[in-house]
Amino acid sequence: MSRFEILRFALRGLAANKLRSFLTTLGILIGVAAVILLVAFGEGASRSIQQNIQQLGSNTLTVSASFAGGGPGGFAGGRGGRGGGPRTQARQLTLDDARALTDRAQAPSVRSVSPVVTANGTAAVYEGTSHTVSQLVGTYPSYFEATNKVVEKGAYFVNDDVVAARKVMVVGRTVADELFGAADPVGRQVTVSGVPFTVVGVLREAGSSGMQDADDVAIVPLPAVQQSLTGFGPLGSIIVQATGAGTTDAAQDEVTAILDQRHGIAPGGVADYRILNQAALQETVSSTIGVFTALLGAVAAISLLVGGIGITNIMLVTVTERTREIGIRKAIGAPRSAILGQFLTEATVLSLAGGLAGVLVALAGSRFPVAGIQPVVVPSSIALALGVSVGIGLFFGGYPANRAAKLRPIQALRHE
Repeated sequence: MSRFEILRFALRGLAANKLRSFLTTLGILIGVAAVILLVAFGEGASRSIQQNIQQLGSNTLTVSASFAGGGPGGFAGGRGGRGGGPRTQARQLTLDDARALTDRAQAPSVRSVSPVVTANGTAAVYEGTSHTVSQLVGTYPSYFEATNKVVEKGAYFVNDDVVAARKVMVVGRTVADELFGAADPVGRQVTVSGVPFTVVGVLREAGSSGMQDADDVAIVPLPAVQQSLTGFGPLGSIIVQATGAGTTDAAQDEVTAILDQRHGIAPGGVADYRILNQAALQETVSSTIGVFTALLGAVAAISLLVGGIGITNIMLVTVTERTREIGIRKAIGAPRSAILGQFLTEATVLSLAGGLAGVLVALAGSRFPVAGIQPVVVPSSIALALGVSVGIGLFFGGYPANRAAKLRPIQALRHE
């Protein structure tokens, strides 16, 4: 019997029980779609997190104060990588700390240093239109390069603006749209807490992540925001840019040595500041998300196993129902291989049909974001899911097919 005839008999057998074939295919469909979609969700989450981290640059360090007591006069709360030791009275980060980090002799691996103060939820008004800016940042021009913030329209503010404490502002896309609509923001004056600022540039759109809008930001010279809004208190953080991705760890060691000396941190003591290494964070997150994605895929693969068990049950029922047919075919000379091939083909066709349908469902489902995360289909997951679905058809259909092929013609013909 030719392969074409075996396939024709198999399709005819499946068509004779359409509902049963559909339900069996549905089990494989759900399994394949679940594997692809869950892996796609994990990949989408990984890319989203990595994109957010990369917005600060892979060669960037963020230094921030760390207090156990929450304020001046408290005690150091510790920093990653430092063990417990004698506690020292906590000191906040100051502009002098930032200036000390620019010493090329003590910190040759540091490219730029950007002191930062932040005012959250600040109201901005333009010609009667008001918008609450999520984050108003006071800093130096080097902040733009260190944090990968690119001006799309207009210009950056410069060091002369910082020295003169000019009231100029670079705004994010959300701020520009909310205050100015379709009008060009550059050159227009915005009032922030009663203080007029002139918009000199608009940042390129960065996008949002979950509940956070990275474009709802305004960046101004540090002295301008200190004079008008925050006062000349401690810094919120210091952004340090290393000379390259390969010197980030060296820059972190240099920053640690300088701040330990300035803050009187004894060797082995607990620091009153924290250093966030973006490169190390990105590597850790990538590794964690990889494990998370693998676990999601493994959980979804269980549904494929359930679908395979369903194929075994359905094929056993099919063999029982068609025992007399098998006996007649063997009595007129059908070889064992033809019977075996027919039932294996039926099981494989069911699995392959369910797999292909599952791929289509997964591709359609991946178009819709979940919890603010856009799933990203991984091509290898499609190939793997299809391959496993076909393998399941062969494996789980093997026992019923072998059972049918071993039936003796006389016994099969006597079956009621």
